[in-house]
Amino acid sequence: MTSGILPSTPVTPDALSDVAAFGIEVPSWAYGNSGTRFKVFTQPGGPRDPWEKIADAAQVHRYTGAAPRVSLHIPWDRVEDFGRLGAYAEDLGVRIGAINSNLFQDDDYMLGSLTHANPAIRQKAVAHHLECIEIMRATGSKDLKIWLPDGTNYAGQDSIRARQDRLAESLAAIYAELDPDHRILLEYKFFEPAFYTMDIPDWGTSLLHCLALGPQAQVVLDTGHHAPGTNIEFIVAQLLRQGRLGAFDFNSRFYADDDLIVGSADPFQLFRILFEIVSEGAHRADSGVNFMLDQCHNIEPKIQGQIRSVLNVLEALGKALLVDQRALTEAQEAGDVLGAHEMLMDAFATDVRTALADQREERALPRDPVAAFKASGYLDRVVAERVGGQQAGWGA
Repeated sequence: MTSGILPSTPVTPDALSDVAAFGIEVPSWAYGNSGTRFKVFTQPGGPRDPWEKIADAAQVHRYTGAAPRVSLHIPWDRVEDFGRLGAYAEDLGVRIGAINSNLFQDDDYMLGSLTHANPAIRQKAVAHHLECIEIMRATGSKDLKIWLPDGTNYAGQDSIRARQDRLAESLAAIYAELDPDHRILLEYKFFEPAFYTMDIPDWGTSLLHCLALGPQAQVVLDTGHHAPGTNIEFIVAQLLRQGRLGAFDFNSRFYADDDLIVGSADPFQLFRILFEIVSEGAHRADSGVNFMLDQCHNIEPKIQGQIRSVLNVLEALGKALLVDQRALTEAQEAGDVLGAHEMLMDAFATDVRTALADQREERALPRDPVAAFKASGYLDRVVAERVGGQQAGWGA
């Protein structure tokens, strides 16, 4: 008599080979102090400047082998010599990733930045992005990432159409200054900080602006920037069809843009998203999709939180790679609804942790990256060294 439990999908080294080549960008702002509108909690050993943020980020790559790039946020990560900062990152085994602009912490931008009715304020916002492009040139970054906080709180506050026209004009001015190998990555968010309208509230609005700009403009999809119940994997599939998914930001949420550790709230959603990505081969580096963690760790240890996030993505990717695409297509074309569904469920139910640990060991990486980092003494050392200075935080 059988137990009635279906066997999990077989795990072979070849099936998971693509995991070893997968890279995830980490954000500099994940390592400084952060919190909510109620409280920012300070943790010992927090970085005091961009140099120390990069040093912390390099620890994630050292123990996972999967976080080779670090995103910068300007002006939070402004330094006098960006070429030197880029060289410092490379000395630590990582490199500078996307340069993120900031349009949400200047008093002039209360009523908008790239969409503001005042041409002088729009020009100020454009000039900020031209500075970011210069930083890209100095650091070797190829991506300018724009999240637009602009919007309105009240009906009639401003013309919805006029704001779109101003946005198109501002983006075109930025796009014109890109080098041939640069990209604009245009993010969207359906609410917050504005509550009546956001000027880029959804993937369709972002895509329309990208199509108008040209091939060097692509959409950023952030897991937490959608209304509850949104089928994110559908959006992934559509943007991949158009060749316009430029970046994917991983986090997790229960209610809104919570920026929790990816996979902590809904690991099955993470698997479904990665299944769509794998189905199109978009997990490979030559796809051009930049995968990044966009998370702020408020109460959990920063570096450990990033390591855990990377491991969660790698495990979900490993499960997605187990799906037999040919057999799935045959079941789909035969109308075998449950058979096709069970192929995904079997892959999701498969424990790939031991196989991925074996893979890390073969690459001279620790089987348990979190335990290895905790045993390294790095945190104790920086806690002792980083005493007396002003710790960098979210927005600093």
